[in-house]
Amino acid sequence: MKFNTKVIHGKQKHDPATGAVMVPIYQTSTYVQSSPGKHKGYEYSRGENPTRDALENAFASIENAKHGLAFGSGLAAIDCVIRLFSPNDHIIAGDDLYGGTYRMFTKIFSKYGLTFTFVDMNNPENVAKAITKNTKMIWLETPTNPLLKVADIEAITKIAKENNIISAVDNTFATPYIHNPLDLGADIVMHSATKYLGGHSDLVMGALMVNDDELHQQLKFIQFAAGAITGPMDSFLALRGVKTLAIRMERHSSNGMAVAQFLESHPKVKQVYYPGLKSHPNYEVAKKQMRSFGGMVSFKLKDETQA
Repeated sequence: MKFNTKVIHGKQKHDPATGAVMVPIYQTSTYVQSSPGKHKGYEYSRGENPTRDALENAFASIENAKHGLAFGSGLAAIDCVIRLFSPNDHIIAGDDLYGGTYRMFTKIFSKYGLTFTFVDMNNPENVAKAITKNTKMIWLETPTNPLLKVADIEAITKIAKENNIISAVDNTFATPYIHNPLDLGADIVMHSATKYLGGHSDLVMGALMVNDDELHQQLKFIQFAAGAITGPMDSFLALRGVKTLAIRMERHSSNGMAVAQFLESHPKVKQVYYPGLKSHPNYEVAKKQMRSFGGMVSFKLKDETQA
């Protein structure tokens, strides 16, 4: 199934009760049981909800994953991943992270005994050198926020596998339209679905996608036990958003390139950060692993007093 079709039909089924082609909003907290423990697969909506199930299946489909999980925010999804680890475990991350991720790592989980090392992932050797006997995960964000650094996913996940380390990729800026980190060796893909996946600025949501059954069960248990789920209304809105992801990302990418090229030729601009420009330091890596280059552009002015 091609991506343009997958965003509309991937792992989706008509509603069994009515035949509706779009899953209804199951705005309910609990479900009828014929006797204690006997039900139709749904008991309490923190655990399962039909609208969220449909969304999680859609999330899995677009990332070529076996399993998807939906959360109340991107940070809630990251929080779920970090809860896999124990005091004294070590995590390697990039030196240009989304501020909320860095804040969570350094201000919250550092208090509970986790340690973090931040390296320039433009060079995979920097990742290899940072590995210790306690390293349990490598966290990649590519392209990064805000400087749009590009990490070589395949090279870094290979290093992770050679050292029996989990690799996770924040794929928010690229989206599955541009690349699929699981296909490049990653164990976990994370999205702030608030951004491109939702697409309409009307929801806050996070997503995780995995292939490994055991890892999925660990994450699903944390999702249920910690409770950072997304509700059925937001799930419905995100399902609608995913259906237009392909056409939106096609236009975002073409517009991003046009803006980047304009800025690069502007006399007041000192530097443009965009993976699709040959001037980007990791252009060759970007060209290798990205199908297009997205809609995010950042730049520096020659005279920053005019910013």
